[in-house]
Amino acid sequence: MMSEQTLYHAEQKMHKSVEALQKELATIRTGRASPGLIEHLRVEFAGSALPLNQLAGITVPGPNLLIIQPWDRGSIGNIEKAILASDLGLNPTNDGRVIRVNIPPLTEERRQELIKVVRRRIEEGKVSVRNLRREVMDELKVQEKNKEISQDEHKRIQGQLQKITDSFVTEIDRVGQDKEKDIMEV
Repeated sequence: MMSEQTLYHAEQKMHKSVEALQKELATIRTGRASPGLIEHLRVEFAGSALPLNQLAGITVPGPNLLIIQPWDRGSIGNIEKAILASDLGLNPTNDGRVIRVNIPPLTEERRQELIKVVRRRIEEGKVSVRNLRREVMDELKVQEKNKEISQDEHKRIQGQLQKITDSFVTEIDRVGQDKEKDIMEV
């Protein structure tokens, strides 16, 4: 049925919103080294901007160190520039072959700033899910108006949609709490 399909598509889009939020939160640094911290950085190379993970291998030999091994040594300078230009506050060093990035410990003040960023992103994720709900509600009204679904069917699907929305908002809150815990861990 058309309305069931609408519900299914809404659920898929909400799931993608949560996944996008998780990827975005992975780029917010905690006290530990993680390739997710820098792999998304755009690096100018050969006339185009590419994600770092397409230009180099990133390894984590220790809890506070990232090693970036460019596949083309000519990209080392550009990779360094991209890391320095990011808002991550990291200082890369290179020996001509690899780039080392020490992850300094977070200060209490920086942790609080990062938590504010996380909360803002969490709120954006919730807004995204709620906007998807609103779009589906509008679509259901049109379907009911065009006599494609009955009023009872509209109410039933609306209830299901609210349950799905609530479950994704709860999931977003959980993801945010987990990230906050990571940031506060010393």
